[in-house]
Amino acid sequence: MNAILAVNHFLKSEKFDELHNHIISSAKKLGVDMEIKTNQELIFSDEKPDFVLFWDKDVNAARLLEKRDIQVFNSASSIALCDDKAKTFLALKGCVPQPETIIAPLSFFETDYSEFVHLAAQKLGLPLVFKECFGSFGEQVFLCKTESEIISHINGKPFLLQKFIADSEGEDIRLEIVGGKCVGAMKRTNKNDFRSNITNGGTAVPYTPTNDEILLAQNACKRLGLTFGGVDILKGGYVCEVNSNAHIMNLMKVTGIDVAPMIIEHIIDELL
Repeated sequence: MNAILAVNHFLKSEKFDELHNHIISSAKKLGVDMEIKTNQELIFSDEKPDFVLFWDKDVNAARLLEKRDIQVFNSASSIALCDDKAKTFLALKGCVPQPETIIAPLSFFETDYSEFVHLAAQKLGLPLVFKECFGSFGEQVFLCKTESEIISHINGKPFLLQKFIADSEGEDIRLEIVGGKCVGAMKRTNKNDFRSNITNGGTAVPYTPTNDEILLAQNACKRLGLTFGGVDILKGGYVCEVNSNAHIMNLMKVTGIDVAPMIIEHIIDELL
């Protein structure tokens, strides 16, 4: 069986190289001949592998591969739902509990959002969480104490405002789901930031999730159509974020659980 690991052409760092090389090594041990190709390379490629493990957020590139009748994991539609926090919220609304969220209305030019911000602040209370709809590792996410602080972060990009779950400040749990099963979890804590992300200085320890937490993560991944995904849950049982290509090396370093071969094995089982 041959496969491609799709990665971003412009995103290069030691952290990503470590992840990509580990996935390739895991595939080799399972008898899968997998090579790394960037999203740019795939646009011009006429290769037709047995499957593509799409570890990027280039939804259009993923859709292009699907149009060539190539099996892509996760699917382009699932990646699109996870990459846009507004789409994630709407897809999961009524399916799993989430922090109360207000998506900013679309504007086609630079505009004054002060009225919207005032109405949202009245409804959600202050402080509240400002999130750009696109971003990773807790970037473009801010805890805002005033309306003027909210406005200062508006820069023409799509955004949403979210109720601050104070009980979960600097703390969440990450559950990894593969093929509908929870294969590992960790609890993340950051004493110096309201965001728990390890990239922002957070630390993590192994965690045994409750049945309710597992069910939340399973339901979220199922609704989003994910073959595999990382689900972040806040105190109180609120799903905060779902990742279509979470940085699984952190989970492995914290818990010793290697998710990469589990993902590849599940894909092989689906294809056979």
